[in-house]
Amino acid sequence: MSETNAARTDHHEPHDTGLASRLNWLRAGVLGANDGIVSTAAIVLGVAGATDDRGSIVLAGLVGMMAGAMSMAAGEYVSVSTQRDTEKAVLDRERRELAETPEQELEELAGLYEAKGIEPDLARQVAEQLTAKDALRAHAEAELGLDPDDLTNPWHAAGASFLAFLVGAAIPLLGVVIAPSAWVTVVAVAIALAVTGSVSARLGSAPVLRAVVRNVAGGLLAMGVTYLLGTVAGGLVG
Repeated sequence: MSETNAARTDHHEPHDTGLASRLNWLRAGVLGANDGIVSTAAIVLGVAGATDDRGSIVLAGLVGMMAGAMSMAAGEYVSVSTQRDTEKAVLDRERRELAETPEQELEELAGLYEAKGIEPDLARQVAEQLTAKDALRAHAEAELGLDPDDLTNPWHAAGASFLAFLVGAAIPLLGVVIAPSAWVTVVAVAIALAVTGSVSARLGSAPVLRAVVRNVAGGLLAMGVTYLLGTVAGGLVG
């Protein structure tokens, strides 16, 4: 890739990053809810295959819901903390480069604006003015696609994942509490999975029907397998 093309690619990052970041947060929430739906439904139906005691089924569902939510939150916290550390590292490197080679960094910034289509003289003026105002911010946004004052927050990510999982897990659990029939839970879960499949497909600009069918089929398969295993286990224990 030529330097001009590379600069053009880097320059477009700040405009795409904001939207991509918001979509990633929303997509993570949808996936967290989807995981809560499937995993909790699999647990309650697996236990339902082994016993008719609704108290035991609900207890297993509650334990699975909390364990899954905590696991999701912990995993997201670790993942986003690593991302934040990486963002801080590249910003620190940019600070050093600005301190050690300011003229070279100015030329680089001007090149980014020039690659967008701005005339060379004007691109140089823009780079000089932005550098004079806040050099780190100018380079972070144009070169790295980062806002130094708005880095990813691991606590926000962990909280969002925790809540999304709980919301998803509540659907099959409520199905068990409201009605004794396992079919009520299965239908409720299938509808919920159709919704999350549709939303995730739209976020990714993917075919909706295919995503819905895949999501619902996967969930039904998981529930069917765990119910069968629970039935077998219940028979052996009984």
